Order: sequence, then C-alpha cells, then structure tokens
Amino acid sequence: MTGFLIDGLQYANWSERIFRQMRDGGVDAVHVTIAYHETFRETVANFERWNRWFEDFPDLILRGTTGDDVRRAKETNRTAIFFGFQNPSPIEDDIGLVEILHQLGARFMQLSYNNQSLLATGCYEAEDPGLTRMGREVIGEMNRVGLVVDMSHSAERSTLEAIETSSRPIAITHANPAFWAPALRNKSDRVIRALAESGGMLGFSLYPHHLKSKSDCTLESFCEMIARTAEMVGTQCLGIGSDLCQDQPDSVVEWMRSGRWTKTVDYGEGSAASPGFPPMPDWFEDNRDFPKLEAGLRKAGFDASETAAIMGGNWLRFFDKSFGPARSEPSTLPWPEAAKTQTGAMS
Repeated sequence: MTGFLIDGLQYANWSERIFRQMRDGGVDAVHVTIAYHETFRETVANFERWNRWFEDFPDLILRGTTGDDVRRAKETNRTAIFFGFQNPSPIEDDIGLVEILHQLGARFMQLSYNNQSLLATGCYEAEDPGLTRMGREVIGEMNRVGLVVDMSHSAERSTLEAIETSSRPIAITHANPAFWAPALRNKSDRVIRALAESGGMLGFSLYPHHLKSKSDCTLESFCEMIARTAEMVGTQCLGIGSDLCQDQPDSVVEWMRSGRWTKTVDYGEGSAASPGFPPMPDWFEDNRDFPKLEAGLRKAGFDASETAAIMGGNWLRFFDKSFGPARSEPSTLPWPEAAKTQTGAMS
C-alpha cells in the first residue's frame, strides 16, 4: 500500500492483538465507535478507557483529531484512532454537549441509530418525518465545531434533509447501495447521488447483513458493487467503512440493537435463529485482509490512483476539511474599515 489506508468505521473488542493486526495490515487510521446508547458520563468513561490504551500501546496507536494525525501515524508506523458515536445519546438533550464532546476528541456523530432520536429518524421506523427542530439546531452546532454528521443508520427523508441542511459535507460511514443488496440500512440511488453532489463520503460496509449473499459474498461481487457506484457518482466520494466488529461477544449485538429502549431482544437485520454476529466473508476476517481488498479493486478495473483514493485518500481529504471549526467568510473591507465595523457592532 503506497497511499493511505483508512477505515471509516470499526467496533471491535479492542486488544493489543487487534492493534498489531492493524499494523500488519498497514491501516493508517480507523474511525472507532465509542458510544451506541451511552449517556454523556458513560461516554466520558469510554474516552478514559481509550486513554489507557494510548498509554499502554504508544508504539501501535495514537489519538487522531486532524488529518495530519493520519500522516503522523503513517510516518511513525502507527494507527490513528478517531472517535465517533452511532447515536446522539452522548449529547442527551443538551446542545451544549456537542462542543464539549468535540473538545474531548469526538469527530463523528450519527443523528440516529435504527430508531427515532431527538434529532432524526432511524431506518427501522415505519414513518420518517425528517429532521426534528433540535436536529437542525444540532447540525448547525456540529458544523460550527467540526463534528461530522453521520447518517449511516438514518432513514431516507432524514438523510436527504441532513445533506441539505448541513453547511458542510456529511458522511455515511458504513453502508452500501440498495441497488446491490436491499438491506434496510443500505442507501438509495437518490441518497448516494445527493451525498456525492454535496461533497460527502460513502464508506462501503463489509458487515454481512449489508452484503449480497451475506457471509458468502465474494470479493469480486463486493468490488463490482463499488465499480457500479463509481459509474454512477465517480470515485471522489467513495471509501471503505468496514463495520468490522471483531472479537465481540454475541451479547454486544443485543446492546447495539436493543439498547435501553426495549425489554425484548431486537434482532434487527438478523433472524431469531441466528441473533449473534454473522461470520465475516472468508476474504475479510480482520485488518490484515485490507491488501486483498486493494487487489480486488485493481482487478475490478480501478487504476492505481483511483484505488488509492478509495482505500484512504478520499477519507483523508474529507478529514482535512471536516474536523476543524467552520471558517468564517473573510471581510471584503480594508482593515481599518473592517475594524471600525466590528467595533461599532460591539458598542
């Protein structure tokens, strides 16, 4: 891998073994989920746990907050870890916590998981009324501080309205086109086109419930899906968001799907007969298999520069533009007049 290798989403049961596998696979950066249904205080505890891992394994991982941290990770043979939430529960009902969580290191937040949230509608709801009043306000605050809007689990209208409302490009960090596999969370052509036209990013998921043929999906089929998407919108908005949940016990699936909202087990896209994690495709079992995906893209017809962009270059460009505070428009007045205007506004 000569370019950058960035994975747009993982939720592994983290350990030294996985950190070393990331190095063996040449992974330069990973967006990791540190909250599903946690409250603010519980999420802070997850930040603290990651601080211990950074302290214990400084030769393998580092905290990522900007695109330059990816470059630093590659130069020092480490993996940059970027934090994100798959639900807005960490901000509870307080818009002021958006900035606090960004200051703590969060860089992505989904506006909803599978259900309705205070901000937007999840893809499992029967009706999608779109963004809520608070959702629009929170998007504005996320835009201001540099917290990326993620609509991976959100329903169609909510996703389209988020793309339209956000002043900065949003991400769908881990989902696939519905034309290839009709899972509830996979995205329509309309959403993918709107995302691409707005400068957003789509991370292709390797989670079996989102794949054609599930765990039996072939590398050739997965790369054909990426090629068909590129024919529709180009390659500049495409990346990988593997949704790898390596070494997680099946009980974690219940937490992901059921959270605190139900007393029963929500089987989601699985079935009552197999409620746990499905087996990964045999060509992608852990981070050491990323080179196989790179080779599959080349075989599918992507040239070297296109392959490098999909494997990480596009994500890095998105990181560079997305994680800092929004830039205000510079004044067109000469400096003395601009200063007078600002002074007058404060008096």
